[in-house]
Amino acid sequence: MNYKTYKPHKDLASIVKFYWTLEVPFDPNNQKQKIVPDGCIEMTFNFGDKIKRFTSETDFVLHPDAMLMGQRTKSFDILPVGDVDTFAICFYPVGFANFIKTALENLVDRETPISELFESEETDELERQMIQANDSQERIDIIESFLLKKLNEKNTISTIVESTVDTLLKTNGTTPIHAILKGDVSKRRQLERHFKKQIGISPKQLSKAIRLQATLSLLLNKKSETLTSIAYESDYFDQNHFIKDFKDFVGITPKEFLGNEQMALSALFYK
Repeated sequence: MNYKTYKPHKDLASIVKFYWTLEVPFDPNNQKQKIVPDGCIEMTFNFGDKIKRFTSETDFVLHPDAMLMGQRTKSFDILPVGDVDTFAICFYPVGFANFIKTALENLVDRETPISELFESEETDELERQMIQANDSQERIDIIESFLLKKLNEKNTISTIVESTVDTLLKTNGTTPIHAILKGDVSKRRQLERHFKKQIGISPKQLSKAIRLQATLSLLLNKKSETLTSIAYESDYFDQNHFIKDFKDFVGITPKEFLGNEQMALSALFYK
């Protein structure tokens, strides 16, 4: 697997987390790969063969070649049918709401063709340019030109959403929502409403996804020696609480995750 990341333009740095590319030659022995929620929204362009996303053990849908992958509330399995050649834009949790008026709760747990989110003429031209680009840097230039143009059509992001997401990112999802809102029940209802529209999932779901991302990094990079120490560093109540949350999101326990061939892609992303 050839996985690379790239930094965004300074005018997009608060919105775009990074760009990434992935190239994987086809291997008939490839197994399904489990993708874990990370609290981010991604726009992806597929220049290789089709990719299956499984809806059950045997049923699947094919990913659109140019799509937006909305927030995820659970893990899911994918399997390329041939060579992988992907370019993607990883947006911060509140990032993509800057570009569309569609409520992001409508995009949760699904892959949406970008032609459904923007004008078809401009998406056709964008796809054509991305396909014909000579390298990753040229693709970055193309997508940044598109995003910066869209950014000028400014959509207002709620202050309460921005401040909550900022706190969750800074504390790896460990700060309770009631503590961020200082116990104000009316603000909680307002926050839930704005989160559904501008993030797609609830504050609690995002908090869990961000915390999971931090614990995966600790787990994969062996920055903590035991599950107990990971639970402690990630501010879980105890090891059982950590294992339960992990299994709810990933589908298996932390111990089962390590060394599992179906987790190779997720492990690559988090290292």
